[in-house]
Amino acid sequence: MNPERTCLDCGEPLHGRADKKFCNDLCRNNYNNQLNSNSYNLVRNINNILRRNRRVLEELNPTGKTKTTRKKLAAKGFDFDYITSVYQTKAGAVYLYCYEYGYLFLEGDEVLLVKKDESKVVSSN
Repeated sequence: MNPERTCLDCGEPLHGRADKKFCNDLCRNNYNNQLNSNSYNLVRNINNILRRNRRVLEELNPTGKTKTTRKKLAAKGFDFDYITSVYQTKAGAVYLYCYEYGYLFLEGDEVLLVKKDESKVVSSN
């Protein structure tokens, strides 16, 4: 006699197919949500920070190139710890990007805001 199989989520006995792991869709969804919740929370939180950073850069840079200050960025909730890419010029200037919006730290508190020319953005397809 085979040992009784039980639902991985609620522990109720399973009936039916030999490879069945859950008693219903609710248990299957609950089990998978619990299994992935920590990693999903981390990714969701980082994505929220990146989206907020992009919104701040977009708001402060309507023309595609302008100057602002670190203080103004921080006051709007910009988090300098989160970027999507880095670009270094031949002259050695380091631009930090949040999607298509970038910034370059200048002297003192000043920051140059730029936007990538979308016609030059290379698709990975």
